[in-house]
Amino acid sequence: MLKKSVKNFLHEGAFIPAHPLALTEDRELDEQSQRALTRYYIDAGVGGLAVGVHTTQFEIRDSAFNLFEKVLKLAIDEMEMAEVPDSFIKIAGICGPQDQAVKEAEFAKEIGYDLGLLSMGGLQSHTEEQLLERTKKVAEVIPVFGFYLQPAVGGRVLSYGFWRKFADIPNVHAIKIAPFNRYLSLDVVRAVCNSQRNEDIALYTGNDDNIVNDLLTAYSINVNGKKVEKKIVGGLLGHWSVWTKKAVEVFDEIKKVQHNDHIPSKYLTIAQEITDANASFFDAKNHFKGSIAGINEVLARQGLLQGRWCLLEKEELGPSQMEEIDRVYAAYPHLHDDEFVEKNLSRWFS
Repeated sequence: MLKKSVKNFLHEGAFIPAHPLALTEDRELDEQSQRALTRYYIDAGVGGLAVGVHTTQFEIRDSAFNLFEKVLKLAIDEMEMAEVPDSFIKIAGICGPQDQAVKEAEFAKEIGYDLGLLSMGGLQSHTEEQLLERTKKVAEVIPVFGFYLQPAVGGRVLSYGFWRKFADIPNVHAIKIAPFNRYLSLDVVRAVCNSQRNEDIALYTGNDDNIVNDLLTAYSINVNGKKVEKKIVGGLLGHWSVWTKKAVEVFDEIKKVQHNDHIPSKYLTIAQEITDANASFFDAKNHFKGSIAGINEVLARQGLLQGRWCLLEKEELGPSQMEEIDRVYAAYPHLHDDEFVEKNLSRWFS
């Protein structure tokens, strides 16, 4: 059962970053930096946090690292110490085959997470029916936040029929649409609009290449001869884990005009600037190979991480990615929050 304050805020539309993983040069958990990151996001004004997700590195679950439970607990501890509002949305990433996913859901629920962001990644051998059955089992444990993960980073293409059945599952409360594909994104919107539960499900963008446009678009879907309107009300994004303070400010502006008939053209310009920045952070030119290292590089430049290291040594910046990050840093000074970070860094690390 999702508590009312969280449910209301989820449907109003929240700003939710995907929480990165802080490591030392020896690829051990850097607990001090991990805590500092959580403090940074809370002070930046986010509406929730997603921990144990793709940006946190799926490998935290591997027996070689065994960090899943510790990382989730650190974030909860910081949220409690910060006395975040009752409506603050606490999301735990949930992965793996059904038994693993249920165990992760049980742990997340036990320590205080509100929802489980259920990834379909790494389950290429599962049929869509098996994925739906897995969702039902997880939903019996914790409220579910669906996740359409883009194929380039381990997701798969899922049919309209899959999302239509997914939307009908009780205790599914939201879907993160992140295939980085307009056609596939529209499948999810149509599927939810055609479900009798359409008013129970909040849509969130995870399309880091199309953040602003997703948030500004009203969808009007024909359902049995009647128009059903649906908006993507908020975002759950890896991109929002960097330059977060400024991104929150842009999001707050968008929320004010989201329901207007006329949208100021400046938001179309901002949309392309953000997409350009994201292309560098996520290493779009190299099929997103350096996406996590790119995020970590930006945070390291600001002093929030010791370095851009990932659990797997092969996870590194792509060719020319460093130069691209340099370029967007210089091109969009109005989008970064270096001044805010510098002002608060010592306090977050204390």
